[in-house]
Order: sequence, then structure tokens, then C-alpha cells
Amino acid sequence: MQVVLQFALQAGERCSRADIVGGAMASIQTTTVSANELPIHRIALAGTRALTVLVAFDAGARNERPAENGMAHFLEHLVFKGGEKYPNYKDVNETAERLGGVLNAYTSHDLVAFHITVRAESAGAAIDLLTDFVGRPKIDAEELDRERGVVIQEINRAFDQPSMIAEYLIDRAAFGEHPLGRTVLGPEENLRAFTREGIVAFRERRWAGARGGAFLVGNLDHLPDEEQLQECFARFPALPTPDPYEPTPDFAPQTLVEERETNQSHLRMIYRPDIAVGDVRQRAALSIYSTLLGGSMGSRLFEEIREKRGLCYSVYAINHAFADVPILQLGSGLESAKCIEAYTRMREIVDELRDHGPTEEEVQRARAYAAGRLVLAFENTNAVARYAANQRIVFDESIDPDEAIAALDAVTFDEVREVASGVADKLAIACVGPHTADEF
Repeated sequence: MQVVLQFALQAGERCSRADIVGGAMASIQTTTVSANELPIHRIALAGTRALTVLVAFDAGARNERPAENGMAHFLEHLVFKGGEKYPNYKDVNETAERLGGVLNAYTSHDLVAFHITVRAESAGAAIDLLTDFVGRPKIDAEELDRERGVVIQEINRAFDQPSMIAEYLIDRAAFGEHPLGRTVLGPEENLRAFTREGIVAFRERRWAGARGGAFLVGNLDHLPDEEQLQECFARFPALPTPDPYEPTPDFAPQTLVEERETNQSHLRMIYRPDIAVGDVRQRAALSIYSTLLGGSMGSRLFEEIREKRGLCYSVYAINHAFADVPILQLGSGLESAKCIEAYTRMREIVDELRDHGPTEEEVQRARAYAAGRLVLAFENTNAVARYAANQRIVFDESIDPDEAIAALDAVTFDEVREVASGVADKLAIACVGPHTADEF
């Protein structure tokens, strides 16, 4: 991917860690809104006619107190009900449609983010819309009660899906009562108890500019000038820097099973790899390891569990890094009668990689696949914006997408071998199906 060079040292601008790479000036421009300390990051991508505007904050489910669980996500919903210039949901939605834009948001354990993708010529109007209803939302009491019922339906729908219950169980099995062990949606009883005052207080506690960011990604030819950008993004209030997250506890994995008389079981497993989560290179090596383990149709899990043994339709391995801890998750949806055999063999494959390591050919293929998949993903301006938000807010690292690809390309066989050897035989297990915990 070629990224267009844009770098200007203006008053109030600060250099990011991506500014100097290999002696060459990087392609990221960052300014800061003087009114609230919100950074505005510009990433110009060549060859696109689209622009994504994304605003994110360190205000995900990880930052909720126990009685607040579900509040970050609920607030995400309420913000769409309107701001000052666009005072209700109808104004927000119809304006986005008139711009030909795709408007959405997401809440994770790490972040809450709001984004709109439009044709580049609509940049000014898209920024005006997003900063109005996200930066100065009404959070109307009547809309709160109406939306409360909608989110409770979303919670109940999730509990109707065995695969989602398995996800909830594995988080709890891996993290216990820590915020990372709770669901992002929260329990129904919390939703029923939330008040407008409590929601506003959460926003004022977590949505600080210093722990957030605005990301303008794609074709930047039609952006408003700096003065207009400052004016729009100054709509976010100036708030004190929030407290840091609650550190992840030592790994104390559990085995949790929800017994259901079904023919299909949903199996999840989480290991905690022995890598330095703040090391970009080690995270890249973990990504390649998880790819060769279960991230492609040529991976060990897919070949052994599905193709050779026919134990399942779906089997995978994925890696994720929170701010202070990495995880490696394996999963499968399969016929219940084959679940324990699949579970046993999946563990054996992890053990084999730990004891004997991958082959050089496996690493080469997985490295090429992982990097190629990222190149294709980064053709999408929204994907680059999401990546940049996570990099900057969660890790305070470079947001240059080319560096992410280069990090994967640079991983060596020995680095992947070291990751494999550091996946200890200690894991959390979760399953939904006709099983008991002692089977595992």
C-alpha cells in the first residue's frame, strides 16, 4: 500500500512514533485540538475515493465498574439519538444517507468508536455530522427508556445463540470476575437500572480527549482547513484524564460448561502465550503462529481436525492483544459426539508445536498469508481507521498501516518457534453442549 506523504509542522502539532521510519519521513500527520487535547490523525491513502472519519475513546467495557457493566455499549446506542445541530435519530440517519455514507459504531472491551465512511467530496459534512451527535449528544431521557428495551432484546438474542454463550463462557473461564471476563453487552438487570445521570457520569469519566483520538483515513483532498477541523472537534468537552484500567490478574483458568441437550457443541479454549505484549515484533510473531495453527485452510487445525479426521465443519485459532495481556483462542463448532476427540487432538497439536516447533515451510506460508490478508484488509479505509485507533489508544504505537505489514514480513522462523515454545499447557476451556466439565 502506498500512503501519500502529508506532514506539516503547524502550531500545536506533535510528532508520533511513526514520523521517522528508516530515515524517511512517514505519512502520518497529527494535530491536537487545543480546547480538549483530542488528537486528530490524518492517514492519506492513494487510489481511493473514500474517506473514513472515526472517533474513539478508551471507554470500553474494561473500564466499567461492576454495576456499570453494559453501560459503555448502551451509551454507544444513545449517542445516535441526536445532538444539537442534528437533534434526533431521524436527522442523523437521513443526513448520513444524503451523504451516501455508511454510519456505524462499535464497543469492545478496549474501546468505544463511532465512524462514517463517505465519498471524499462529502468530508466536511460528514465531520460536521459525526462531531455533532457524538461530541454533544442529547442523551434524552425518553429515548433512554425506549432504547433500553432494544438493547435488552439484543442481550436476550445473544443468549439464544449457543456460539455466543460459548464466547461469554470462555472469557469468564480465562479472566474470572475481572472486567475482561464480563460481557460487553452486560446483564439485563444492569440495563434496567441505568439512569441518565449515571450514563452521563460514565461519559464524563472516560471520554477524555487525551485518551481518545479522531482518525481521518483515505482521500484527504477535500478535508476542511485546520481552523474548521479544530472548531468541529472542539465540540467534544474538555475532560480530565481518566484513571488507568484495572490490570489483568494472574492466569487462573477454569473449565466452564453449559449443559444443553443438543447435537451440536461449541468448544472454546484460551491459552496465554508467553510474549511481551508491548513488543510489536513479538505480537507479529504470535499472529503468524496463530495463522499456521488455525488461521487458514492450510493450517494444522484445519488440515487435521476437519480434513483428515472430519470432526467438524469449523475450527480456528485467533490471537488478540489487550493492553497488558495476549491471548490465543481456539474454537470449533462440531457434532457433540466428536467434541472430546476434537478437543483432545487440538491440545495435542498445540503440544506438538511447543515441543517440536513448526516447519520453516509452514512459517513462510503463514507469514505470506497473514501479511497478504492484512494488505487486502487495508484496501478498506474503515479497516485502516479501526487499526489506527487500536494502535494509538490501546498501545500508544505507530498508526502507519505499512509498518503493520512490514512487521509481519520481518518475522523470522526462530521468532515463531519461540512463540510456539511459550504456549504452556495451561488453558481455559468452555463448552456449550451435552457435556460435563470433568470430560475435559
